[in-house]
Amino acid sequence: MLLQNSPFRDLDSLFDLTRTGSAGRAMPMDAYRRDDNVWVHIDLPGVAADSIDISVERNVLTVTAERSTTREDGDRFYLAERHRGTFRRQVNLGEGLDADGIEADYHDGVLTLRVPVAQQAKPRKIEIRNGNLDTEPAIEATSAD
Repeated sequence: MLLQNSPFRDLDSLFDLTRTGSAGRAMPMDAYRRDDNVWVHIDLPGVAADSIDISVERNVLTVTAERSTTREDGDRFYLAERHRGTFRRQVNLGEGLDADGIEADYHDGVLTLRVPVAQQAKPRKIEIRNGNLDTEPAIEATSAD
């Protein structure tokens, strides 16, 4: 998928990277193809697994997650650099990917998605036969004697 001669085009056309909220609420992501799968790793530190929602609609994969912190009345923060709230990332899946076969795992703050390459997008060999294909000739030739 991410190869130069890929049928899925350039990385920029594959992934529509959109976020909701402020610019600081990014969900850093790596994506690559290995064999017959595309692997996506999204960093979600401090996010509970039950607050992650993954959906696919019209070949758009959407990951939504929420991180909250407990603040009590009277707390005086010296620093508040850890973003909280709702995070969202959308990925446009190419037609060559099998959206029905997506699997997800969440471990150590990293969401890992395995997206299988669809059967029709996998490379295949074309057999060369020795002989005619039993088709009509492209040009019929007759001799005028």
